[in-house]
Amino acid sequence: MASSGNPFFAPHRRALLIGAGAAAITATLAACDRTQAPVDEDGRVRLRFATDGPAQATHGGFYQALASGAYETRGLTVEIIQGGPGGDVPQRLANTSVELGLASSSFLPMNLVAQGAPVKAVAAFFQKDPQVLIARPEPAVEGIAGLVGRPLYLSDSARDTVWLWLRATYGFTDDQLQRMEDGDLAPFLADREAVLQGELTRDVTAVQSAARFEPRVLMLADEGYPSYGAMVLSTDAFARDNAGALRGFIAASVEGWRDYIQGDGRAADALIRQANSDMTQADLDQARAALRSNSVVNGGDAALYGLGAMTAERWQAFHETMSTAGLYPADLDWRRAFTTQYLPGRD
Repeated sequence: MASSGNPFFAPHRRALLIGAGAAAITATLAACDRTQAPVDEDGRVRLRFATDGPAQATHGGFYQALASGAYETRGLTVEIIQGGPGGDVPQRLANTSVELGLASSSFLPMNLVAQGAPVKAVAAFFQKDPQVLIARPEPAVEGIAGLVGRPLYLSDSARDTVWLWLRATYGFTDDQLQRMEDGDLAPFLADREAVLQGELTRDVTAVQSAARFEPRVLMLADEGYPSYGAMVLSTDAFARDNAGALRGFIAASVEGWRDYIQGDGRAADALIRQANSDMTQADLDQARAALRSNSVVNGGDAALYGLGAMTAERWQAFHETMSTAGLYPADLDWRRAFTTQYLPGRD
């Protein structure tokens, strides 16, 4: 893909999605021959779980399972490790500093497959990726297609994910791209034509607080964006040698997400605030309400097959969309990106 001359746009390379040293990480993952996970002094299997960023409501179900003892009752001692701002889950899996990790979107497991890494998504707790486009509430804005040609403030992390889908599906062009500096909303608010890419659980509230208008919010998942979110990742070797512990982790996480969305999430929120002092209870309440009202956790495939569910049809659709965009080879074996065999009710 050639650059249009916009300094914000750079030609895509699949290695960018994994991070620096992708080849070394893949080689290390391929060489993993992990045996049984360690057991603590109480006889429980110890699992370290790396999230995809600082503790927040999008991790709420995992913290709920920790707070309620759901992991413990399944013979597990789980430590939740906050992810760094650059996303370092593949590195942590490769250096065995964690047993499991969290992927924000379907791009990461699919990209690991493209690199030949033996890692799979084993559960998807977000049926909708919480990515949104935010604009002013104009009658002309009936959908994403109505935003083509407008200045688009896009985060760095979205250039190799959301942006590729917008270009391939709706014909967005590189000259629309504007860099968003450290969450500064001023340029977006100053331009009536501007569009802001962000997250449902964070940026919508920020715009509502800063703007003198009720923004028009377009959730990409409702417009055909096929990515799952909040996916648990496991290396093939760990899943093979620790199937019982993995099933227990997923079952407890299902329970945690059910209770966090449908019940009282205050115990989880207390752990989140303890881990991340930047989070306020108001932030968490608003984010949890957004997850609930948009059926992010319990909609889609989860409504049919239970929380954490994934389907081959959805993964195939994701691969077809992104291979058409030129990201993946058409003959890539997308089935290697996921497995459902560790979900509750599966043998």
